[in-house]
Amino acid sequence: MTVVGTATRLPSTERVGMSTEPPESTVSPPEGSPSGPSRRTFVATTTVVGGAVVAGSLVAGPSVFGAEPADAAEAPPGSRVSLTVNGKRHTVTVDNRTSLLDLLREHLGLPGSKKGCNAGACGACTVLVDGRRVNSCLTLAVRLEGAEVTTIEGLAKGERLHPLQQAFIDQDAFQCGFCTSGQIMSGVGCIDEGHTGSPEEIREFMSGNICRCGCYVKIVRAVEQTAHGK
Repeated sequence: MTVVGTATRLPSTERVGMSTEPPESTVSPPEGSPSGPSRRTFVATTTVVGGAVVAGSLVAGPSVFGAEPADAAEAPPGSRVSLTVNGKRHTVTVDNRTSLLDLLREHLGLPGSKKGCNAGACGACTVLVDGRRVNSCLTLAVRLEGAEVTTIEGLAKGERLHPLQQAFIDQDAFQCGFCTSGQIMSGVGCIDEGHTGSPEEIREFMSGNICRCGCYVKIVRAVEQTAHGK
């Protein structure tokens, strides 16, 4: 008698041979279907070499290990210039971008002119060029062919100080001394230009020179002493 609802039990030999994995498909891909790499294979074999993306095979390109060294930068253009500094003639070849200040300090060994702001705003680098006051940090050396330049080193006559140098000592017109060479050179120019009629005029025509120690009153007195023999 057959019992309804009872599952039929398979023989033990049939149960042992069963597998939970699905059988492999025996269906062949349709003709004309692409036979290229799978997406996973494509991603795995895609790389970047020398900045170029290649897939499946390498593309010839520059190697980061065998890169040729960059060509040496060409030397900047230079020029020869002849000028007289403190009564001595000099002929030098300099980069066309060299300032008069750098020529004096680095080529001619005259460090008295100071590099303060290097932008023409403080006056620490003031020198005389053909008798006129200039900010040497803003003056190109190659433009001074045949010029006469006077720096703080050229004011004294041997052991005898220039009158304005002596006046700065007499009036105690300096503290740290960094701006002093520029102040003295500007003061000499101010006197030679005739702008010493009053303390106000001196302050006006010396206004391009900054003293961070605040010795302006004594600087004006030193210029007055030199200009008027006070």
